[in-house]
Amino acid sequence: MRPTFHRGLSGAASWVILGAMLAACSDPSAACPPCASAAAAAGATATASAGGVSAETTSGGVSSASAQDPSIDLGAELSFVKGGKTVRKVRLGELLGEVKEERLAVYDPYYNREKTFRGLPLAEVVRRGFQGSDGALPAQEYVLRARDGYTVPMRGSRVFEDGAYVAFADVDVPGWEPIGQQRANPGPFYLVWRKKEQQSLETHPRPWQLASIEIARFEDLFPHTVPSEGKAAAARGFGIFKEQCVHCHAINREGGRVGPELNVPKSIVEYRPIDQIKAYVRDPMQFRYGNMPAHPFLSDTDLDDLVVYLQDMKERKHDPAQKETGKK
Repeated sequence: MRPTFHRGLSGAASWVILGAMLAACSDPSAACPPCASAAAAAGATATASAGGVSAETTSGGVSSASAQDPSIDLGAELSFVKGGKTVRKVRLGELLGEVKEERLAVYDPYYNREKTFRGLPLAEVVRRGFQGSDGALPAQEYVLRARDGYTVPMRGSRVFEDGAYVAFADVDVPGWEPIGQQRANPGPFYLVWRKKEQQSLETHPRPWQLASIEIARFEDLFPHTVPSEGKAAAARGFGIFKEQCVHCHAINREGGRVGPELNVPKSIVEYRPIDQIKAYVRDPMQFRYGNMPAHPFLSDTDLDDLVVYLQDMKERKHDPAQKETGKK
């Protein structure tokens, strides 16, 4: 549950029990917009302040600082997916030529202190990635995926919310300061939020090592996670799974890949006592030391609904791996 199976910080946690690329202009014969425009892209800068956070904006085009900073991988790619197909792959160098970058001094809940990043507004990045469908983009549903399989469903209203940025450089530590208990490198793309009211990991997830942004309804993308119709408690539990658990965990092999699968070949409710499951989710440190934080924000009713959802899915197993091997 919640992003922190491998992030190791607060938020709706993982269940342990439940669960460069291209060196810029290295080929002189290759077309290289970032370097070709670098000399002319020293862009004027303007300083802005929003929500008590300073932001330095650089005009479109790759800045000379970006071109000269060896810690920035201008060839790093971000994929944009629609209808199950990649519609565009955009290199950082291209994005810097299309979108104004900003310097952000923001509090980061993973580092637990103020950090300074260079970033691009997420809304503008999404508009560039899905060219030609701009008018309908805020009404879409999205799935953001990290390189390690960490999965974040996100409504369009959140994606286009003012204050969301795709950070591409750590100003404090060139080459990125390691993040989380696993000391991971969050680059080349890390979703950060600028405003003070956007610092909760529950409401504003921060996937790092961001690899792709996909337009997709959750139910279409993960159809075998949907519970039986007409069961209100299971539907509420499904909502909790979508908001908190799918980041790291899968049901019927659909969802995140960071944490354990929760339903096949055996559901967690088939081999763990229900009371123990709920107690573990509420405060995992009572059972074992690990990356999973406590869940004080989940009420008793929330936990009951989550268990009802898991019990319902126990009767709706779908395991492509077993079908391939002929197992039942």
